Amino acid sequence: MKEVRLALVGFGNVGKALVQLLDAKRNILNQEFDFNPKVIGIATGRHGMAINPIGLDTQKAISLSESGKNLDSLSTVLQPKSIIEFIQNCQADVFFENSPVNHQTGQPAIDHIKTALQSGLHAITANKGPVAHAYKELTTMAVKNQRRFLYESAVMDGAPIFSLFRGPLPAVEIKGFQGILNSCTNLLIELMEQGKDFEEAVDYGKSIGITETDPAADIDGWDAAIKVSALCNVLMGESVTPNQVKRTGISGLTPEMIKQALIAGERWKLVCSAKRTAQGLDTCVEPQRVTPNNPLFSVNGTSSFIQFELDTLPGLGILESNPGPKTTAYGLLADLINVMRGA
Repeated sequence: MKEVRLALVGFGNVGKALVQLLDAKRNILNQEFDFNPKVIGIATGRHGMAINPIGLDTQKAISLSESGKNLDSLSTVLQPKSIIEFIQNCQADVFFENSPVNHQTGQPAIDHIKTALQSGLHAITANKGPVAHAYKELTTMAVKNQRRFLYESAVMDGAPIFSLFRGPLPAVEIKGFQGILNSCTNLLIELMEQGKDFEEAVDYGKSIGITETDPAADIDGWDAAIKVSALCNVLMGESVTPNQVKRTGISGLTPEMIKQALIAGERWKLVCSAKRTAQGLDTCVEPQRVTPNNPLFSVNGTSSFIQFELDTLPGLGILESNPGPKTTAYGLLADLINVMRGA
C-alpha cells in the first residue's frame, strides 16, 4: 500500500473537514484505492505552521486551532519562515491550497500552487482564484512537471462539475450555461421574500456563517463572477477573468421589487450565465425575475444549480442542496483519489 504525504495551506472549516473526512474514509482509501493518506504539514495565516514527517496529530491540530492556539507546538522540524518555504520544504506528495480567495488577483494562492508544482507536488484546491486568474498557466506548469492540478471544489463544492466533462461526457461541445452559483445571495433573496429587509437578511447570513469573509463579495456579485470565470476557462477553453464578467449584485433589490415579483408568480434570482454568440462569449451575473417554468425558480435556500446547454444534450442540470464544509471537503478528497488513480 502506498503512503501519500499531504500538506495543507489553510486550516479553516474546509481544511478541518478534510482531515476528518480522510480519517472517516481511511478504510475505503486503504482497501479500494490502495493508498494511505498522512498529513505531514499544515500552514495557516493566523495559527502558525507545523511539520512532522512521520505524521501530524490532526485531531490535536483541530483542537489547537479551534481554541485559538498556535500549531507550532506540533512541529518536529525547524519552522519555515514563510508559506512558500513551508511548501518547498515539507516533503509532501500532494498539496492542498485552501487559503481565503482573492477575487481580484487570485494571489497568494496562485504562487502557492506554482511553488508546489515546481517542487514536485500534485496541487489540489478549493480556491476559485487560481482557476479564474491562472488556469492555463497552472495547467501548463502541471503538465511540464508531470503533476496534476485539480480544483473540483472551486465551483459548487463537491458536486462533480469539472470531472463530469473530463470523463463521462467525451466529445461534447458546451454552447453555454446558466445557474445559481452563489448560495448566499440565493438565501438572502429568499429571506427578503419572507419579509426581512436587505440589512436584516445580510445580518442573518453573517450570523450563520454563509457569507464570504467580506459579505460584499457575495452581495456585489464577485463570488458569482469568479465562478463564471472558472467555468468558462476550464470547460469552454476561454481566458476570462472576473473583471470581464458583466456583473450586477443584489443590493439594488428592494422589498417592493421582491413583492411585485411574487404577486406575478415570479421570483428574483442572481443568475450566472455564459453563452457563445456570433460576437464571442457573453458572460453575465445579474438579478433576474424567473418564472415557474425556469429550473432556477425552485432552487431554494443555500442550494446551487447549473444547467448546461450542450450540442448533444440541450439541457443538462446539476442541483446541489444545502452544501457545507464537508461537501467541499469531499470534492478535495475526490480530487485526491483521482490523482492517485490517474483519472
